[in-house]
Amino acid sequence: MRALSNALTQNRLHHAYLFTGTRGVGKTTIARIFAKSLNCLNGITAMPCGQCSACREIDSGRFVDLVELDAASNTQVDNMRELLESALYAPTSARFKVYIIDEVHMLSKSAFNAMLKTLEEPPGHVKFILATTDPQKIPVTVLSRCLQFNLKQLPPALIAGHLQYVLEQEQISFEQGAIALIARAAQGSMRDALSLMDQAIAFSANKVEEAVVRTMLGAIDQSYLFDLLAALRAQDGAALLGIADNMASRSIAFDSALQELATLLHRIALAQTVPQAIADDEPERVRLLELAQAFAPEDVQLYYQIAIHGRDEIDLAPDEYAGFTMTLLRMLAFAPGNGAPGKGAASVAPARVVPQSAAPQPMASVAASPAASYVAASAKPVSVAEAPAAGGVASGSQPDWGVLLTQLNVQGMAQQLAKHCVLQSFTDGQVTLCLSQEQKHLQANKMATDKLQAALGEYFAKPVKLSIVLGKPEAATPAVIEQQNKEFRQQQASDAIANDSFVREAQAELGASLIAESIKPIVG
Repeated sequence: MRALSNALTQNRLHHAYLFTGTRGVGKTTIARIFAKSLNCLNGITAMPCGQCSACREIDSGRFVDLVELDAASNTQVDNMRELLESALYAPTSARFKVYIIDEVHMLSKSAFNAMLKTLEEPPGHVKFILATTDPQKIPVTVLSRCLQFNLKQLPPALIAGHLQYVLEQEQISFEQGAIALIARAAQGSMRDALSLMDQAIAFSANKVEEAVVRTMLGAIDQSYLFDLLAALRAQDGAALLGIADNMASRSIAFDSALQELATLLHRIALAQTVPQAIADDEPERVRLLELAQAFAPEDVQLYYQIAIHGRDEIDLAPDEYAGFTMTLLRMLAFAPGNGAPGKGAASVAPARVVPQSAAPQPMASVAASPAASYVAASAKPVSVAEAPAAGGVASGSQPDWGVLLTQLNVQGMAQQLAKHCVLQSFTDGQVTLCLSQEQKHLQANKMATDKLQAALGEYFAKPVKLSIVLGKPEAATPAVIEQQNKEFRQQQASDAIANDSFVREAQAELGASLIAESIKPIVG
């Protein structure tokens, strides 16, 4: 708006403008207002009067020198040639002849080529205003001859404010919660918001109520979500399942429930970090602030991650109920600081840790477990006394290097160096690793060594001196264990395919043969 207003005020006008953005954000509306600014009888202005004959005729769609073309319905070159031929003639009564071409990306290649000639040598009395939701499909030769303006999606607060204004002007009663739901459901499009509001008015007999709008949109009653978080806070597994059963009895879509739960967790995180981001007139402000105080920020981040992953995986679950409740139980099981099973979670076994010298057990390994990402995300630096010792038992002396490595923030060569080492000794501020002779080239990379030392210092929250000696490791390195696990999973996958009844029938009846190298294990 600032750029267009300045151009009009200073009379620095371009011959072609391109408005881009998602549907319903005002591209065509701005184009029509711009046409009024160019042709207002009071002169070229950023504030057209709206009262003169030109402004009124543009508003009513009767202005002969304003031509609107829907490119989706007029894609051929003949349509474009006809339009461009008319552009050669001077306007009938206006200052400029304005052409608004909507969804311009739908034009054919030959139609774009026909337009290009006019854009290269435009008549002084012609202005082109192009609008599209997909600018990537417009040839760069056309883009380079247009001033491009990208219209962003409208924020929910702005949409809600406009909806409230419209309803007040129409003297229709409404509830703030209903408007907030419609604003969020519109996903940045004012046109979609107005359409949904019209639907809500018809649905609820000339009034807009939150309960009715929730039913219309299939939105989740927020009270269920608040109750779920309260049960999660209390570590009450029985209450969690009871709420899920109640939701199932009301035929609530669990996929939508996880989406709404993630949205609620996002708003709680906002309330924790930027409380002023929650509007004073927000209907759920009090409960949001209460939850923001009740949960630690890392808890909220973990639950948000589990919720969005649960939504991704819900189609893989036996049914939606199982996927939804498993997501809730995962939140319960991996709650930060939940060292022992919480209230109502007695049936959830704590994660097992495999010693470096143990045989491969990928289903129990921290590195291979699907829950590892959640544990790692919520892990906090611990002292040497708190670090798990070999075999996963805290002894207050030697931490397990394989387990410790999963907690370190290292990547690339530093990670490779760490994986090919075993812990030789650990004293206050001094870590000594043993690297096999076969991997001595990794020791030559000083940058990798420095990064590993820095990661150890960050983890233990104090300076750490790292020494790497060459020798014969007494135990299996994390790299060896990782390879053994990989081979074990591959063998499991191969055995499962070879023993599958369908595969055996195909081999016996159709003479089919297995391509061994095409079998890949699914890693959680």
